[in-house]
Amino acid sequence: MDAELQDETEDHLARIAAAIAEPARARMLCCLMDGHARTATELAAVGGVAASTASVHLARLHAQKLVESVAQGKHRYFRLGGSDVAAALEGLLVVAGAGRNTFRPSTPNRLRAARTCYDHMAGAAGVALHDQLHAQGWLSGLASGSYELTAEGALALESLGLDVAAARAMRRRFACPCLDWSERRPHLGGALGAACLQLALRRGWARQALDGRALSLTPKAQREMPELFGLA
Repeated sequence: MDAELQDETEDHLARIAAAIAEPARARMLCCLMDGHARTATELAAVGGVAASTASVHLARLHAQKLVESVAQGKHRYFRLGGSDVAAALEGLLVVAGAGRNTFRPSTPNRLRAARTCYDHMAGAAGVALHDQLHAQGWLSGLASGSYELTAEGALALESLGLDVAAARAMRRRFACPCLDWSERRPHLGGALGAACLQLALRRGWARQALDGRALSLTPKAQREMPELFGLA
């Protein structure tokens, strides 16, 4: 990387870090990690600031592409800027809790068990899914920062109803580790992680809370796929 490009990249990093650094903006971003879009009024309540102040904060986040806005009718909604933003925030949450000498999760049990990390599964269930896919020999590349489905894995997931070709066609990383902030171990991110969450919801193995990131694993998951989600 030449010096000019490096300086530009470092300046951009500093601007992004400064945008995240304000507590109200950080709370808004963490709230949006459940994958839902919210209005400025809703995010003002999350951030604990006035509506006018929230608008300024959201403009700052939007300028750094940490959030994007969507107009629908008379309303404007804000959502996280993408899976890369979610992964970066998840990593920062790990750093924020890294000062403990002995790791003791302080995450509420409901969220620690299973939750969304933007559009894929996190928490103990997400980590179990990640580990089980590797243990079954369905994913390769455990030591790298990028995973690939084995032929056996592709057939197995397709037999469960996951559209592997559609996941590959998405304009994002196909499969990668995402460090889980409550478990301090990786869960499955990328297009494949998102497809696995949608499969779990569609098959009735998981249900998503309407007002937050929490997921609940169902009795059907216990009956049909206990090993996949660490329920065995």
